Amino acid sequence: MKLPIIKHLTNFIEENDEDFVIEAIETLEALTEVSSLKDDELDVIGELISNMYGAVEVNKMIKEGTPKKEALNSFMKRVLGSIDQ
Repeated sequence: MKLPIIKHLTNFIEENDEDFVIEAIETLEALTEVSSLKDDELDVIGELISNMYGAVEVNKMIKEGTPKKEALNSFMKRVLGSIDQ
């Protein structure tokens, strides 16, 4: 996951609608079922999906009243904390 991408997607959600990102996630998940995809292609799609889910989660925290910067930092700390375990 990359914070600049999650931040950009969070801005996109604020300017447009979360549904666009959810639909993009569903489309990318459907693409992962293509049997001819190579591992590196699947890795890229997986990274995109992860970043999109991250933006959706950050947006949820913002809707609950967490300031944007704090929501982004909190989310990334959670991600990094889960990787360290």
